[in-house]
Amino acid sequence: MHKFNNKNKFKMDYTEFKTDVSMRRRSAATRELTKIAYSAPHSVISLAEGMPNEETFPFTQISVKLNDGSDFVLEGEELAAALQYIPSQGFPPLLQAIREFQRKAHAPPIWESREVVIVAGGQDGLSKALEAIIGPGDPILVQNPFYPGVSVVIGPHEAELIPIDQDDYGISSICLRERLQEREASGQKMPKIMYINATGANPTGTVMPLERRKEIYRIACEYNFLILDDDPYHFMYFTDEAPRSFLSLDTEGRVIRLDSFSKVLSSGLRIGVITAAAPLVSAIELHMQSSHLHAPTLSQVILYKLLKIWGYDKMMDHFCRIRNFYKHRRDLIVKLAREHLRDVAEFSVPSAGFFLWITVPGIQDTWKMVMQRGVTHGVLVAPGAAFMANPSEPCNAIRVSFAKASHKEMNLALERLSLLIKDELAKNRSSLHGNT
Repeated sequence: MHKFNNKNKFKMDYTEFKTDVSMRRRSAATRELTKIAYSAPHSVISLAEGMPNEETFPFTQISVKLNDGSDFVLEGEELAAALQYIPSQGFPPLLQAIREFQRKAHAPPIWESREVVIVAGGQDGLSKALEAIIGPGDPILVQNPFYPGVSVVIGPHEAELIPIDQDDYGISSICLRERLQEREASGQKMPKIMYINATGANPTGTVMPLERRKEIYRIACEYNFLILDDDPYHFMYFTDEAPRSFLSLDTEGRVIRLDSFSKVLSSGLRIGVITAAAPLVSAIELHMQSSHLHAPTLSQVILYKLLKIWGYDKMMDHFCRIRNFYKHRRDLIVKLAREHLRDVAEFSVPSAGFFLWITVPGIQDTWKMVMQRGVTHGVLVAPGAAFMANPSEPCNAIRVSFAKASHKEMNLALERLSLLIKDELAKNRSSLHGNT
C-alpha cells in the first residue's frame, strides 16, 4: 500500500467498527513476501515465494481485440506476469491506474488517506466488506427492498436487518432518522454500517438526488455509522445529470465504495474495486489472504491494458455508449409494459440500471405465481419478496430485467406475464366467491 500523510489522516477510530474476527486476522508472511518481491529492485533475487515457474505454463500468447478496432497481445514477460501470483491488494500497475481513475471520477476529499483493493467482482467485495464489520447479532441498516446478495452474506451471522423504506428517489432520509431516533430512545444497539445502492437501486431502479445523499451522509456522521455504497450502475444512469457518489461527499472517511466492472465491461472478468479509508482496506486485504489470495491476475492485466489503451476519456465514452444502449432498452420495456400490463399492474420508470419494478395491486403475494406457475406460462421473472428485508412477508411486486432479452423476447415475455397475472387474479376471484 502507498503511504499517506498523517497530517491528512482521517480522525476516525476504525477499530470500533471491525468485528472481533477481523481484528484477530494477521498477515501471512508468504503474502507479505510476494508484496515485497513486486516492489523490490530488479537486482534482488527472490527465493522466498512458492511461485510456479512460468516456463511450465502451456500458454504462449493471448490476443485481445477491442470493439473500437484496437488490440493488444500478451506474451513473454507480460504474459508470464498475467498468469502468476500477485499481491493480495492487486496487480500493482492496475492499482495505480484505478487510484487515478477514482480520483478523476469522484474527486474524493482527503484522497491521501484512502486506498483501493481489487476484488473478484462486486459480490466478493460486498462479502469481504460486510464480514469485516458485521458480527453475530449486529444491526445493519438496509434500504427496503434491497439486493438479496447482502442477506446471503450476513444471514449466517444472524445480523439484525433494519429496513428503511424507499420512495421514487431511493431510501428515505426521513424514515432513516426516525428509525435511528427510535432505536436510540429505546436503548437498542445502534448500527455500525448502512448498505445502500443509491444509483440504479436494485430492484427499483431509482437514482437518489444529491441533496438527499448529503442529508443521509449528515445522518451517518451524526449517528456514527459507515456507508457501504454498492454502486455497480453508477455510469448507467438515465437522468439528465450524472449522479454524485457518496465517495465525493465523504469528508470523514465513512464511505466504503464498491465498484464493479461486471455491468460495464464483462461479468466474466470477475473484477471489482473497493475504495475506502486505508485501515478498512487493510482489513479486507487480510481477509483475502485467508481466502482466495487475490482476484484473477489475468483479468486484472486485461483491465489494466484496456485502461492504458483507452485512458480515462475513452472509458467515459464507452460508458456513454452503454448508457445510451440500456436507456433505449429501458424505454422499450416501459412501452411494452404500458401496452401489456396497463390494466393489471403498476410501475415507475427506472432512472438507472437493469430493472423494472412492477407491483400487482390485485395480488397479495406474487411468490407462488412466479416460482410455481411462471415457467409453465413460459416466462421467468423474480418475485418481489426475494428483495425484501423480511422475505417471508407477502409482497405484491415483481422484478423484470430489460438488459439481455431481445425486443421480440421482451414483448412475448410481457404478454405472457400479463396472462399469468390475469389467470392469478381470476383464481383469486374464484376462491373468494367460493368462500362466501
